Amino acid sequence: MAPNHLSVREMREDEKPLVLEMLKAGVKDTENRVALHALTRPPALLLLAAASSGLRFILASFALALLLPVFLAVAAVKLGLRARWGSLPPPGGLGGPWVAVRGSGDVCGVLALAPGANVGDGARVTRLSVSRWHRRRGVGRRLLAFAEARARAWAGSMGEPRARLVVPVAVAAWGVAGLLEACGYQAEGGWGCMGYMLVREFSKDL
Repeated sequence: MAPNHLSVREMREDEKPLVLEMLKAGVKDTENRVALHALTRPPALLLLAAASSGLRFILASFALALLLPVFLAVAAVKLGLRARWGSLPPPGGLGGPWVAVRGSGDVCGVLALAPGANVGDGARVTRLSVSRWHRRRGVGRRLLAFAEARARAWAGSMGEPRARLVVPVAVAAWGVAGLLEACGYQAEGGWGCMGYMLVREFSKDL
């Protein structure tokens, strides 16, 4: 998409339902892959097997005892992802959320930022989603460049020792990870469960 056909501005009140649907759609694209990744790790399989064995003494159906723990675990992973990334962010110290808007006025992407927890942590991307119809058209790069500019301006105004941007990415979101690596970001840790990574954090000094 040509740069003059795309602009970034703060989200308007009447755009909240559209932005919320965009965030939910973005989570749905990866939640199944994240659940599959999480529940096929050896510790998770061991816990599911133990839960199934315990339920066999309570439930009369072997199939139900086998499938119920899996269903509950998948639901828990999906609900956690939707609560974290599939909802509108609270107001933050960096303003926003911002939306990417085509020249025709269509909202095609959303971005939200928040300050890091500690001094020197820089800014963090808390929401980044692009409409399915506008992916691979440069919207993600434009939002990322806007986020970097905001992070630099915020670091300068707060007297931060360095300008830094951190982007958390679900382990199964390979497209987003590839975009960040192409833009100079490096994977530096993350968080997960039972020793296995579920979310990687990419960072870049600006």
